[in-house]
Amino acid sequence: MNRRLARKMKAWDKVSIARHKDRPTGKFYIENIFDEFIEFHGDRNFGDDSAIIGGIAEISGRPVTVIAITKGENTKENIERNFGMPRPEGYRKALRLMKQAEKFKRPVICLIDTPGAFCGVDAEERGQGEAIAMNLFEMSKLKTPIVSIITGEGGSGGALALAVGDSVGMLEHSIYSILSPEGFASILWKDGERASEAAEVMKITAEDLREFNIIDFIVREPHGGAHKNPQRMANSFKRAILLELNKLKAINEDELLEKRYNKFRNFGKNL
Repeated sequence: MNRRLARKMKAWDKVSIARHKDRPTGKFYIENIFDEFIEFHGDRNFGDDSAIIGGIAEISGRPVTVIAITKGENTKENIERNFGMPRPEGYRKALRLMKQAEKFKRPVICLIDTPGAFCGVDAEERGQGEAIAMNLFEMSKLKTPIVSIITGEGGSGGALALAVGDSVGMLEHSIYSILSPEGFASILWKDGERASEAAEVMKITAEDLREFNIIDFIVREPHGGAHKNPQRMANSFKRAILLELNKLKAINEDELLEKRYNKFRNFGKNL
């Protein structure tokens, strides 16, 4: 799908594609992009969170740490993975793996597909807000390259907690927003039925966010969306990740941290 056709699609069409039940999950991308993946579990504090998969792997022979917020591929797995809504222990597990990557000088690859962090009582009791805030703080000064990509939904702080990257991208029909269009419409107009209208107002598509310099790159999808040809999508995705890693490899550590800091400090200047 070329850029002209992509722009003709309404934002709500992209919301529907981003949420499609057959859209490739983070687990699928790990299995089809990376080699020798070894999954790690737990936050060394409370427990494990199946909404976030993380571990070490190789991509074209290069060792990396890969972390994915993932939905399930069927109803049973969606329930197990809490429909891609992490709890605090998930974010703490992710941070543990990022600090390990820093120690061993491995780049970090974050794949993000979440409607938002889980807002249940148990998550709040275990410090959901603090866990997300700590990720933001630690990622801002992590001494290793970070590539973060929104693969489906990128909802609010739940997505941002893995998106403080040196290079931030989106798949073409993914979305990235402060909250869902339904939530936006309910708050602004007291009418959740106006979600499609809200999606247009919110500027949540990859094309919009690239124009505002919120993201750095877009990975094009097969015609109709990634679910139409998942393997082709994985191949394109792999090339995009390798391209970004090669760009970051040429930057020394001090410059990397300064660029990352300035990148997020400058948010909003072009809005």
